[in-house]
Amino acid sequence: MHAPAIIETGADPGNATPARGATAGSSVSVAIAGSGGSGVMTAGAMLLDASARAGLDGLMVRTSGPQIRGGEAAALLRLARRPMDSLDDSFDLLLAMDWQNVNRFADEIPLRATSVVIGDADAGVAPEVFSNSGARCIALPLKKMTKAIPGSWTNMLALGLAGGLAGIPAQALEAALRDSWKRADAGLQANLAALRLGLAEAAGMAAGIGMVRLEAGAAAIGRRWLVSGNEAAGYGAIRGGVRFVAAYPITPATELLEWMAPALAKVGGTLLQAEDELASVNMIIGASYGGVPSLTATSGPGLALMTEAIGLAVSAEVPIVVVDVMRGGPSTGIPAKSEQSDLSYAVSGLPGDAPRLVLAPTSIADCLATTQWAVQLAEALQAPAIVLSDQFLGQSRAIIDRPADTGFKAARLTAAANTPDYKRYRDTGSGVSPMAIPGTPGVVYTADGLEHTESGVPSSQARDHRLQLDKRERKLTQYDYGRSWADIEAGDAKAADAAVITFGSVTGSVREAVARAAAQGIHVKLIALRLLAPAQPERLALALAGVTRVLVVEQNHGAQLYRHLRSMYDLPGRPASFHRPGPLPLRPAELTAAIVEWERAGAPEKETA
Repeated sequence: MHAPAIIETGADPGNATPARGATAGSSVSVAIAGSGGSGVMTAGAMLLDASARAGLDGLMVRTSGPQIRGGEAAALLRLARRPMDSLDDSFDLLLAMDWQNVNRFADEIPLRATSVVIGDADAGVAPEVFSNSGARCIALPLKKMTKAIPGSWTNMLALGLAGGLAGIPAQALEAALRDSWKRADAGLQANLAALRLGLAEAAGMAAGIGMVRLEAGAAAIGRRWLVSGNEAAGYGAIRGGVRFVAAYPITPATELLEWMAPALAKVGGTLLQAEDELASVNMIIGASYGGVPSLTATSGPGLALMTEAIGLAVSAEVPIVVVDVMRGGPSTGIPAKSEQSDLSYAVSGLPGDAPRLVLAPTSIADCLATTQWAVQLAEALQAPAIVLSDQFLGQSRAIIDRPADTGFKAARLTAAANTPDYKRYRDTGSGVSPMAIPGTPGVVYTADGLEHTESGVPSSQARDHRLQLDKRERKLTQYDYGRSWADIEAGDAKAADAAVITFGSVTGSVREAVARAAAQGIHVKLIALRLLAPAQPERLALALAGVTRVLVVEQNHGAQLYRHLRSMYDLPGRPASFHRPGPLPLRPAELTAAIVEWERAGAPEKETA
């Protein structure tokens, strides 16, 4: 099977000792920016690769302008000696290979007085939005330096500068470049020379600028993965048993489909690019009806187009998985930016009473496990499952430890040949009835969107409608979802009477904020929901035992999770909400301040936005 990139790490990462005058830190944040074609994403990916080889943890977030492809872009990295799932509050280094529209990222690349800004001396001075931050600005003749090395690229010089200033060992950076190049030729040697020039330049300036660098230490030994959330979701789907995918490309879900196309072929599966989202969802319903676990991936506009067909899958009880990589909305919204604004639509946006599964991964690594679980649940319960990823998770890349197989495998209850008195929609105690695979003798039935009898014959009778509604609801509400429904983290807050509830990509920032609040003596329980529908009132009640105050944190304008929880659960006290829309990520510092203020206020009287 085609797996995510794997990096073998040894015990010696090389000399990662901070230079004299530099400050050792637990994490370093670097932004590499430039215009389209300047290679910022390549440099960022190699820096992340080198960090993995040095035994570090890391995260790289992609950001681009509204044109999606071409134009300005930036690779935003946070590198650390501990696992983390969020960007930091500000950046230690901004390295701009040119200033063409980079100012558009000013809100996404916050700087502080101790930050360092490096730009090309021949590209003009740094825009005021960066130079007025108090950061130290340094001009270097980046393009002239690379022109002095025929065949070299400016982004490889930038890689050496950024890696050297961050404290990444030279041998790890060189290994990342060599592995990416794949061939030994003059071009490789030229770019190795550019990388080394950047490292030498970084060594010369490090003592004077006092930039935070990573602490020295031995690398972790083992197999590390460099993986995006989209790749992880695709891998989880294949692990879960998906063997057919039909989809129409859409930002930011397209990479999931691009990754799955060759991966599926290696396990005997197939990916088909449909003419549109309506065709793709109907294709996977047809494939699943034929007995093959199936999936499609899309974003908000595509999910809207799929609504009627997902309702068909509910009514006909055909298992499918729809991965919604959310982006800013409504309508076409902000395609290349993240927002958790499809939640209400996912849990409530179908005509009629249409119970379905809605799940949300809590990290890039969890995209694998959650998608694999979604496949298993869809197959076991013969129902559609919607997986709510988002642009932050889907298009960001992280260094993670190789995940163990969760064991979630597709297991569909099927009908044996010539089953006596076969009724496809028999009203069973569990709500799940055996599904006949086409071609199986003696168990023929019709599946469509009309209400039906237990045999599948269309019916408008009140008794049949109520019986099938109850059946479809019962199979989801009675199922034992185990411990995977949520991550519950108490830490030192086991006796705390306050809890923060969140979901999805915001979990990483909330987790860091909870830890920072604990350092200030404010202890709260963290509950990160993975199963959003069907509701789990008994499980949440147990998780909230002893809790008198709840704060709900999410990234959307309308407090969609807060309103969903208020409608489905009996939350204690007077629940409060912290919600803000994208495209800017929720930062640990703003969440820490919100948690501390909310907790110290006791029972808040109104929402915070």
